[in-house]
Amino acid sequence: MSDDRPGAAGADESAGQEESRAGSNPDRSDGPTPPSERIVALDALRGFALLGILVINIRVFSMPERVLANPTIYGDFSGANYWAWFVGHVFAEGTFIALFTILFGGGVILFTRRADRGGREPFDLYFWRIGWLLAFGLAHAYLLWYGDILVAYALCGLFVVLLKDLTARVLATVGVLFLAVPSVIEALAGLFADPAIVASTWEPSTASIEAEFAAYRGSYVDQFSHRIPAAFGRQTSGFLGYTAWRVGGLMLLGMALFKWGVLTNERTTREYGRLIAVGGAGGIAVILAGVWYVESADWGVEAALFYRQFNYWGSIALAVAYVGLVMRFCRWRPTGMVSTGLAAVGRTAFSNYILQTVLATSIFYGHGLGLFGHVTRVEALGIVVVIWAIQIPLSVLWLHYFRYGPIEWLWRVLTYRERQPLRVERRG
Repeated sequence: MSDDRPGAAGADESAGQEESRAGSNPDRSDGPTPPSERIVALDALRGFALLGILVINIRVFSMPERVLANPTIYGDFSGANYWAWFVGHVFAEGTFIALFTILFGGGVILFTRRADRGGREPFDLYFWRIGWLLAFGLAHAYLLWYGDILVAYALCGLFVVLLKDLTARVLATVGVLFLAVPSVIEALAGLFADPAIVASTWEPSTASIEAEFAAYRGSYVDQFSHRIPAAFGRQTSGFLGYTAWRVGGLMLLGMALFKWGVLTNERTTREYGRLIAVGGAGGIAVILAGVWYVESADWGVEAALFYRQFNYWGSIALAVAYVGLVMRFCRWRPTGMVSTGLAAVGRTAFSNYILQTVLATSIFYGHGLGLFGHVTRVEALGIVVVIWAIQIPLSVLWLHYFRYGPIEWLWRVLTYRERQPLRVERRG
C-alpha cells in the first residue's frame, strides 16, 4: 500500500521513493544507512506486517467472530490445532496490527514532509487522502468484511496529524498515555462489570454462533445480517472504548520512531540488536505469562478481561523487536529474494490488503466456496500460506510493469485530483 494504508509508513512514500533500490554495503555493521537501502527496509517492513496480519485475520474469516478473544468456544483446540493457536497468539496476535499502526504513524510524518517540500499545502493533501481512506474503509467494512481497520486509521489520522510537530520524546510519551487508557478501562471492567455481561461476550450463546454460521454460509445478501451490526459496533462503541486509544497511541509511537530514524533504518546495527533482544524477550515473556494465566484459570470467565492485558502490552514490545529484525535483515540482504519480495508487497500493501479480504471471503463465505466453520486452525494456516504464495509473486510481477498497486494509484489520483502515471517507462 502506501503511506496511509494499514500499517503503512506510506503508500505514496513508496511511490515517491523510486530512486535506486539497490542496497549499499551489506557488510557495514554500524552507522546510518544510505537512502537506497532505507527505502527497501521500509517497504519490506510494511510487506512483512501485511503478510503477518493474515495469520490472525484468517481466524475471523474462517470462524465465528468471538473465537479471536476466546479460542475455546469453537473448533478443535487440542494437539496440532492448539499449537497452531499458541504460535499465532505468541508471535502474531496483536503484534502485526501494532506494527501496521506504528508504520501508519510514521507515514503521517513522511507524507506531510513530502507534500510540504513539494510546495503543496500538506494539510490539504493529507485530509484529502484521509477522507478517501475513510471512504475506502467504509466500503470495505460494509460490503466485504466487518474486521476492517481502515476506518479506524482514517479517524485517528485526522487527530494525530495535528501533533506532527511535537518532538519525538513528547510524541512517544503521549502515545504511551493513550495506550494506557484501554488497559485502565478493562481493568476497571474486570473489577466492577456485571459478570453476566462479561460471560455473554466471553462465552457467546449457541444461538448467536449458529446465526453467524447461517449468515456467512448463506448468500452475499445473507451476510449483511451479521456484517452490518458487527462493523457498526466496532466503529462506534468499540472505537470509543478501545480502538481509538490503541490505534491513536500506536500512531503517535510510530511518529516518534520515524523521527528517531528507527523506521528508516538510520540507527546503528547494535541499536537494532538491542530492540530485538529487549523487545523480543520482554514481549514474548509477557505474552507467555498471559497464556499461563488464562490456562491456569481453565479459560474461565473470571480471567476474561485481565487475560487480554498480557497480549495487549506484550505485542507492542514484540512489534518493536520485529522492526529491528527486519531492519537488520535488510542490511544483511538488501537485494535478496526475501527483501525484494517483502518490499514488493509493501509497495502494493493497500491493494494487497483488499486482495486478502477478497480471496479469504471467496474461500470461506457462502458466495464462494462456503468453508466458513469447516476448517481447522491448522488448515486455516495452510490457506494463509497459499494466499501468500499468490500475493508475493503477483506483487513482484505487477511492479515490473506498473509504478503503484491499482488501489494505490486510484488513491493517489483522488488525493492529488489529477491523473497520475501508472506504467513504468522503460528506456530503449
